[in-house]
Amino acid sequence: MTHPPSAPAGAARAGAPASARPTVPPQGSRPPAAGAPGAAPPPARGAWATGREVLRTAATTEPGRLRILGAVLALLVLALGTVAGLEAADRSAAAEDVVGRSQPLSADAAAIYRSLADADSTAAAGFLAGTLEPAESRARYDRDIATASRLLVKAAANTDGSGESAREITALNELLPRYTGLMERARAANRQGLPLGGAYLRYANQEMTTRLLPAAERLYAAETDRLHRDDADARAWPYPALGAGVLALGLLVWAQRREYRRTNRVFSRGLLAATAASVVVLLWLAGAHTVARAGLGSAQSEGQESLQLLTEARISSLKARANENLTQVARGAVLTEDGKNDKYEAEYETGMGALTDALGRATRLADDEAGRAPLAEATARAGEWRERHAAARELGEAGEYRAALDLIVGPKGAEEPKDSAGWSFDQVDAALERALAHEQDEFTRSARGAVDTLGGLPLGAAALGALGALAAVLGINRRLAEYR
Repeated sequence: MTHPPSAPAGAARAGAPASARPTVPPQGSRPPAAGAPGAAPPPARGAWATGREVLRTAATTEPGRLRILGAVLALLVLALGTVAGLEAADRSAAAEDVVGRSQPLSADAAAIYRSLADADSTAAAGFLAGTLEPAESRARYDRDIATASRLLVKAAANTDGSGESAREITALNELLPRYTGLMERARAANRQGLPLGGAYLRYANQEMTTRLLPAAERLYAAETDRLHRDDADARAWPYPALGAGVLALGLLVWAQRREYRRTNRVFSRGLLAATAASVVVLLWLAGAHTVARAGLGSAQSEGQESLQLLTEARISSLKARANENLTQVARGAVLTEDGKNDKYEAEYETGMGALTDALGRATRLADDEAGRAPLAEATARAGEWRERHAAARELGEAGEYRAALDLIVGPKGAEEPKDSAGWSFDQVDAALERALAHEQDEFTRSARGAVDTLGGLPLGAAALGALGALAAVLGINRRLAEYR
């Protein structure tokens, strides 16, 4: 059987249908362009890239540039109002703390010290009066202890739950009952005429002078430090708000100058209103803070510094009086560390020296007659006190103990022992109390004025910032309307 010759391979491919033919792209051809039929979809773009592209496109046209400028101006003016309001609120809160918390706590801490020291001095004076303590002396001691206890409760309620102040308050609350218990034992022994009463009295005084009074002094120092911190916070310049104000005003001026050069228009009411609002916020912030700083500075220099010196003077006088009484109780039984001098007499001299120094410095700070008059009285009575103490000391060394005791605490049965060292001490203490009251009023008046100066600024600055931002947007929109 004869087969027909096979067709050539090329002929077989030529006779095949077109759809079955392989499609081989010609050499040098390119893939279809994006978007063409059969082309692969472009890769997805991120939101950040898309936004950046929109901004780039908008920045190439004048309406787009105006929109960006309006948004930046509105944000800056709004930020100015917000930052200025927050800064003013911080300064106002710090100034309010100075007036309503820090300074009263510092004064209460000083009053705690004064009450404790006076109680100790009064107890020693009553002990010297004999086996039967005078009713007036006992009542004064009880008032001092009650005052110290009340002020400790108040301080605990107004002081932070942690920190140095809280530790000292806790220590004082623990030590005070121990001291009063020792004093009652001393009184009981004294009423029975037992020499043990003097030993208990000296032990109670040791507890007071080595533990209670140092704790009260540390409490006063801690509260005074907090007062200084609050004062520094209230007087700190609001640099972030001032910087935001300068930046906002600079950009507003630049934007208006730009519009003037492009359109030859002098004013844009919206931008002018935004500028005015920013200027008001900036001037209000700077002016109010300057006045508040001046008021707080006056309160610090004319009030707080004098209050600290007067408190030091009062503390020194109380220490001197307690040691003066104990000099008569111990009668030389307690010596200094070198064993050469009477311990209580030496500490009396130290206290009187500190009193004289503090009175001199406080007198130099006093700026009116109402402040100088009680200080002059205290200085004169302190000199009289020293003279009477020296006379009593001479009598004691001569063996005339009863006469020396009368010069220290006053003759028995005398209603007004005006010729005693105790009476002179009372006059010094009363004069210092009047001086403290005057300086306290001076401080409160100056500091309260500073608080009132900052009062409406936080809300006012925030409102002006919002209005200024709205005005900037409206001013730019008015210009944009010309392109529609």
